[in-house]
Amino acid sequence: MLLELDFQSDVPIYIQLKVQIIEGIATGKLKPGESLPSVRQLAADLGINLHTVNKAYNFLKQDGFLVIHRQKGVVVNPDQSPNVNDEFITRLEGDLRPFAAEAYCRGMTEQQFGEICRNLFIEFKKTRGENI
Repeated sequence: MLLELDFQSDVPIYIQLKVQIIEGIATGKLKPGESLPSVRQLAADLGINLHTVNKAYNFLKQDGFLVIHRQKGVVVNPDQSPNVNDEFITRLEGDLRPFAAEAYCRGMTEQQFGEICRNLFIEFKKTRGENI
């Protein structure tokens, strides 16, 4: 999987890594049980601090997307993706709130906002070959 970092972005590098790995899982580019580079290897490949990669990997582990084995290293969770729970819904609402507020202030309709979200889901389903 090719990771692209924007060093000029206001978004921290570890968040960019986290988001891109989750998107890789969502699109099927990263498969359950697939190995990821070690913290040191990915940091060297991307030219970033290993603590940054470690932070992203640890968040992904806590969220259930990755498993860290002593022998196998870092792998995409082979058992299942994390489930929707109250904590996730609360975090999702908090993350979406500023986007919804800005969309509202700019005059976007509820239908337009919902359509954007729906299209993103459809895009992920298509890349995985799921029925739409």
